[in-house]
Amino acid sequence: MATRKPTPDTSRRSEKSRRAIYDAALALVAEAGYPKTTIEGIAARAGVGKQTIYRWWSSKADVLLEAFLDLTHRTAETAGQEPYAIPDTGDLAADLKAVLRATVDELLDPGFEAPARALTAEGVVNEQVGRQFITELLEPQLQLYVDRLRTAQSTGHVRPDIDPRIALELFVSPLAQRWLQRTGPISHAYTDALVDYALYGLAPR
Repeated sequence: MATRKPTPDTSRRSEKSRRAIYDAALALVAEAGYPKTTIEGIAARAGVGKQTIYRWWSSKADVLLEAFLDLTHRTAETAGQEPYAIPDTGDLAADLKAVLRATVDELLDPGFEAPARALTAEGVVNEQVGRQFITELLEPQLQLYVDRLRTAQSTGHVRPDIDPRIALELFVSPLAQRWLQRTGPISHAYTDALVDYALYGLAPR
């Protein structure tokens, strides 16, 4: 009686291919930049046919953004943090400092920094990529700050008349500018100071 061959586990094969595509896309955009990264190049580096990529994504922008979102999740998990979460311990300053310190660590990680810079730079000159980058990655993260600041308003730790969406820019935007334009070093001490300046102001106390 002939023995039957085991049925291939297509889900495991698909996950392996997807992971290879993520890694290839991030490596290529870091090495060559966004314009020179192609579906063909990603497929060759990942060891898959380009039809495999087109089966799951419609463009290289979709591949790269999904790969970057995955990288963000994996980076947070490696650091023992919850992806897309800001703690609420009741101490707003401590919570903001904690998440911004984690952001600094992420931005200084070479595996994260190179593709992040490439995608951010492309988003400045490519409106479609920029819109996707903001909608799918940046805006959900900013909304977490909005939610945390609104909670602080409800508990009386932040003035009720401030606009959280503007307030968060007092500490998020300077960090982003300094990192992207390399106008100065970024560190835990730097982001701690940003939080203190934003929450307590510059006037003598």
